[in-house]
Amino acid sequence: MIAVAANPEDQPVVAEFFELFKTPWEVFHPGSRAEVLLCTRTEIPPNRARLVVVYGGTGHAFDREHGLTLQPAPTHQTLAHAGRNFPVYGRCATTASNPGPVLQTITANGQTLVRISYHLWAEIRHLLTVGQPPEHAAMPALEIHIALLRDLILGLAIPLVEIPPVPAGHGCIACLTHDVDHVGIRNHKFDHTLFGFLYRATLGSLLDVFRGRKTPGQLATNCLAALKLPFVHLGLARDFWYQFDHYVELENRAASTFFIIPKKGESGLDAQGRRPAKRAASYDAADLKDTLRQLATAGKEIGAHGLDAWRDATAGSAEREIISQLTGSAIPGVRMHWLYFNEQSHAVLEQAGFLYDSTVGYNGTIGYRAGTTQVYKPLTTTRLLELPMHIMDTALFYPSYLNLSPRQAAEKMLPLITDTVHFGGVLTVNWHDRSIAPERLWQDSYRDLMTRLKAHDAWFATAAQTVAWFQLRRQAAFVRLADGQIKISAPGGQPGLPGLRVRRFQPDAAGEKLTEQSLSHGAEVCLAA
Repeated sequence: MIAVAANPEDQPVVAEFFELFKTPWEVFHPGSRAEVLLCTRTEIPPNRARLVVVYGGTGHAFDREHGLTLQPAPTHQTLAHAGRNFPVYGRCATTASNPGPVLQTITANGQTLVRISYHLWAEIRHLLTVGQPPEHAAMPALEIHIALLRDLILGLAIPLVEIPPVPAGHGCIACLTHDVDHVGIRNHKFDHTLFGFLYRATLGSLLDVFRGRKTPGQLATNCLAALKLPFVHLGLARDFWYQFDHYVELENRAASTFFIIPKKGESGLDAQGRRPAKRAASYDAADLKDTLRQLATAGKEIGAHGLDAWRDATAGSAEREIISQLTGSAIPGVRMHWLYFNEQSHAVLEQAGFLYDSTVGYNGTIGYRAGTTQVYKPLTTTRLLELPMHIMDTALFYPSYLNLSPRQAAEKMLPLITDTVHFGGVLTVNWHDRSIAPERLWQDSYRDLMTRLKAHDAWFATAAQTVAWFQLRRQAAFVRLADGQIKISAPGGQPGLPGLRVRRFQPDAAGEKLTEQSLSHGAEVCLAA
């Protein structure tokens, strides 16, 4: 059991942290029997913990008592734990001999006291609200904070029970999503999208062959598509941007989610109150009614690709209702078009009736904007959860963004797959509706990504299924019994969702430290503390 001595204003952050590091904990109280104490107060309260971890980026009573002299506390430092770099966004204490994160470890009177160089709750708050800048996108900072604490506990052979963010029977979760921005090239006549296509399909593709970003065969495919364009507009040839059936075939029964723009010709307002014309969709969602229901029959989820929902709850509710009427079912989730977002958006989206959002990600790179591989609850909501987005195709391949070749893109994505397997959680992918069509032809990269995830026995889930599984994990309860055992209760689950895992670290006579078992929906298990 972990006890936390924190200031009242940090309690919501503490509670969310321990939904991500799913292990028994309590608010510290006199007489606590917890073996671990986390302290961010200015004084360490009297306690009987075997391990006391003191966090803080400025001076602390611990420092005075143990002769620790701190250097001036800078901000935005990069530290390392277990070979992984992670940023600290608030004040970060250092000493002349140790830049952190562990400034000092003292063992006395049966206790081990560890001084950490930053304020944990301030860091978690920053990650879940402000988020990380693109230059730190590759660092799953929140997961590393959890790993550091776990390693400190296990380093003293203190027993630990947790429910990791990995479904029973799988290596990780893969959430494939598609922002539907265009649907068909037939909808574009003498506009910037059409002329951009013609350039990229011909001269642009030729240049890409010389740069090693496309093959001669892809150049031929794109040139042929450009020649077919008049026949597509006349209705004499298939619209090669209409790719829903190809995604169903390519994903081969893997679940995925399509986010649909609710209104044709409306761009919505940006943060400066402008209406960027390029943001407006050229298709009418009503024309997709039959297609959307066919996708649902194929096991695909339909979500809203919101326009003004990020800033206006009434508009968001209307956008959700438009898509719901077309599909004939409730629409639980949203991702904002162009990833429009601000610090109030989660509360606005919750008020609009959405159960999850999947906007937190980057336009220009890939990685961890919130520093985590997990679904989390924003600090401004009561029920809405955030499914962060980690990989977007346009970020990988657009010349104005990373501008990678397929080989370079595969190398760029590999560490994120490795992180998801290592830390657990979900890898959320956004591959746009026309990205497997001419002129992009990014289907090989998408297929390769799915193959890599399948090799790690990923559970391919829709966005709603992913969020529902994390909701089940959040609802699992730990109860400390009178005899010292920990009872773990799993809630009843939705059909088709995998169970939970219970991971137990505890030394025994045989030297074994790790055991793991599955916990099915509605089941209970009791473990020795």
